[in-house]
Amino acid sequence: MAAARADKSDIEWRCEHFGQLAAPALYEILRLRQDVFILEQDCMYPDLDGFDRDALHLSAWRDGQLLAYLRALPPGGDALPGGNAESTIGRVVVSPAARGLSLGRELMRRGIALNLATWPGAGICIGAQAHLEEFYTELGFTRSGDVYDDAGIPHIKMRYREDA
Repeated sequence: MAAARADKSDIEWRCEHFGQLAAPALYEILRLRQDVFILEQDCMYPDLDGFDRDALHLSAWRDGQLLAYLRALPPGGDALPGGNAESTIGRVVVSPAARGLSLGRELMRRGIALNLATWPGAGICIGAQAHLEEFYTELGFTRSGDVYDDAGIPHIKMRYREDA
């Protein structure tokens, strides 16, 4: 992918259920998750964890290139250690070629709005990489519990404050 352009007006945002994802889009999503979470972060874990089928997939595209992605999961699942009564947001990732565009913040703001609209009153709980606590705090999340290990990376549960 060419160097990222600072102008974001031509970014196409998509929100799709698993069954709506075209095969090429799904391939790019899985490739980005693999490239960042497994290869870049040197973390061997089962990315294909069975939760994608129940998720909404939010993605940002430009010129056919995937720039950013997250998945939103309904309340009552087991995506987080100990389960989660709230909805959750996970697999938050920005393509290395698109970093520096503040897409992570925009992606999360859109993900928060998506979860609140799709599952009103359910709240949002995430399993954040511990080193990103400040980033998520700035978006309205508060720490909820101790640091735990997830595939060798320190994580923390954080809950969204709807008054944020």
